[in-house]
Amino acid sequence: GTNGFFLPFKQDYTVEGFSTVVYEGNGATQYIGGTGFQPDFVWIKDRVGTDNHHLFDAIRGTNQRLISNLTAAENTESNALNSFDTDGFTLGSNTGVNANTENHVAWNWDMGGTTASNTNGTITSSVRANTTYGQSIVSYTGNGTGGSTIGHGLASAPTLIIVKKRSQADDWKIYSETLGNTKALAFTTATPVTTSAYWNNTSPTSSVFSVGHGGHTNASGQTNIAYCFHDVANYSKFGSYSGNGSSTGPVVTLGFTPAFVMYKNADSTTS
Repeated sequence: GTNGFFLPFKQDYTVEGFSTVVYEGNGATQYIGGTGFQPDFVWIKDRVGTDNHHLFDAIRGTNQRLISNLTAAENTESNALNSFDTDGFTLGSNTGVNANTENHVAWNWDMGGTTASNTNGTITSSVRANTTYGQSIVSYTGNGTGGSTIGHGLASAPTLIIVKKRSQADDWKIYSETLGNTKALAFTTATPVTTSAYWNNTSPTSSVFSVGHGGHTNASGQTNIAYCFHDVANYSKFGSYSGNGSSTGPVVTLGFTPAFVMYKNADSTTS
């Protein structure tokens, strides 16, 4: 079989954590409500066009875009996501997120609502953390020293960490507990890379994650953003499965009905 990783989230409007909102663009300023909480991390995709994925978070600030399907550095995208609001967000006229009459989807996470300085690691980080739902945003500046540690703000060790260098074009790097601390996946490449340069061959702890000397996760003087997650019963689950190539595929038991599932092939050289 072929191994991969997955990360489902449950959508439940009786709790804060995650929600999905679909909307039609109007090509002008519009408020998108109904998230159920003030989102700190918003991932938007045009459902009918070929526009890129647009990722925004409250630490990096409004209109500061990252693109998960590209290696591009963060850029200021005018009139894209203009504000994070109490029960949603406000868009401008940018066609990537608000093309007139086109359908879009926004995936939204509540990352705690407040940014705090975290000095648990050898590199001081800025963190928004929702410890109830095991998810946080971490901003830090690399120092180029292998074995450096970064506070993630969660109560348990992350089982998934998605890192992107903000200040330069560079590939995304994804830590998965299933693959271990010697490997990293990327959104834009196929097979995982094995090297100590990313996680310093060290698993995260309940307070910090480790980075190596490599430029993808710890280039000296370069700014980075990390999205950290761990399992929470009846809300989120991270793991792996082996494919069987059959139309009757494997059953992955989560303990809840997921509203969002992301998976990545971890063996194939082309997927």
